[in-house]
Amino acid sequence: MNCQHKDLAAGRWKQLPFLEQMANIGSEVERALNWRAKRNDAYCQQAFERSLELIDLTLDSVKDFARLKELTRLREAITDYFFGSNQFISSDLLWRKYFSSFAYAARKDY
Repeated sequence: MNCQHKDLAAGRWKQLPFLEQMANIGSEVERALNWRAKRNDAYCQQAFERSLELIDLTLDSVKDFARLKELTRLREAITDYFFGSNQFISSDLLWRKYFSSFAYAARKDY
């Protein structure tokens, strides 16, 4: 997997608040969902890979055990949804609801 977010990987990502990190991950997941609905597998996979990259950057920047646990479960569940057997019985609606909370909270004070 190529590094798509080079400036973020260089350290800028760690400076963002957790809510903004999660909202940005959600943006990539939203793109993947939209491309999947349009049946464009290549673009869906690219957006999905970018979301994994952001999840991994977040995992590297988080020290709190509860957040680490949530992020690792998120990584597992989102991978299962897009490219596994969907054993967690996720849906597009579930992912949109999950990430919309972070987007709202991150933009609330702007």
